[in-house]
Amino acid sequence: MSRIDIEDLTKEYGRTRAVDQLTCRIEPGRVTGFLGPNGAGKSTTMRLVLGLDRPTSGTATVGGRPYAMVHEPLRTVGALLDAQAANGSRTARDHLRFLAVSNRIPARRIDEVLQDTGLATAAGRRIRTFSLGMRQRLGIAAALLGDPPVLMLDEPTNGLDPEGIVWMRQLLRRLAREGRTVLVSSHLMNETATFADHLVVLGRGRLLADTPMRDFIEQHSQARVRVRAGDPARLRATLITEGYPVVADDDGGWVVEGARAEQIGAIAAREGIPVLELVELRASLEQAYLALTTDETEFAAAPHTSPTTPQEV
Repeated sequence: MSRIDIEDLTKEYGRTRAVDQLTCRIEPGRVTGFLGPNGAGKSTTMRLVLGLDRPTSGTATVGGRPYAMVHEPLRTVGALLDAQAANGSRTARDHLRFLAVSNRIPARRIDEVLQDTGLATAAGRRIRTFSLGMRQRLGIAAALLGDPPVLMLDEPTNGLDPEGIVWMRQLLRRLAREGRTVLVSSHLMNETATFADHLVVLGRGRLLADTPMRDFIEQHSQARVRVRAGDPARLRATLITEGYPVVADDDGGWVVEGARAEQIGAIAAREGIPVLELVELRASLEQAYLALTTDETEFAAAPHTSPTTPQEV
């Protein structure tokens, strides 16, 4: 089993508790998005799993064993934590060759990952000449080098152009379909929504959510419906009488808060009001995430009110 198991994991730096009794499992066969504000403990958790830091208490294992006990670790876990860490004086090929030799990985695998990541034509270039996006691709190539069952990637789309982002999205989905365990830390909510099946959300080192993404959005968003009708004024008056908050939409319809489509449809049918459009409005992942983590953000800007912006009174 290639699962990542985290049990009561705690990490303290002096008086600061970066990870606070965290317990979760990262399962194979799906992409798990690892989310949280700056300072939430995501990077620290990944470093603890990889044995780069020692926990104050608790455990983190891969396939039932601590990472430090894994023989030829690149064949078990592929990780990208810092794309800038590669030695800039080496070529891309030499960087991968060094990693391959240290883990007894066949040399042919180097060409395979260079091709897969789009770096085949740049294999002989010094890494210091690489753009940020190219360094990201090289870091991903290194993570894939040992064909590992577990992938841990921190902000893998950082610096990638639109084509690269689409490529990364497809790669993550393919790895999960192959039955691998894929953990991806990201601050890009809209991008995470395109590839994640499951979410683990941290706030100030504590677990806030461990749930399928669809359930997460449902749990942290309010039901809303957009409706357009043949007699909009009468529909609005009826909905207000029923106790529903109603606001105007840009296209001449109404947005009804706290309602489901079947409820609004039933009211319109009872009153004999023709319905031209009836759509449930789901919150985005970003909206649901902000609803959960607003009070967990360590660094937040104060709200700014423009003097030209009218205020509610």
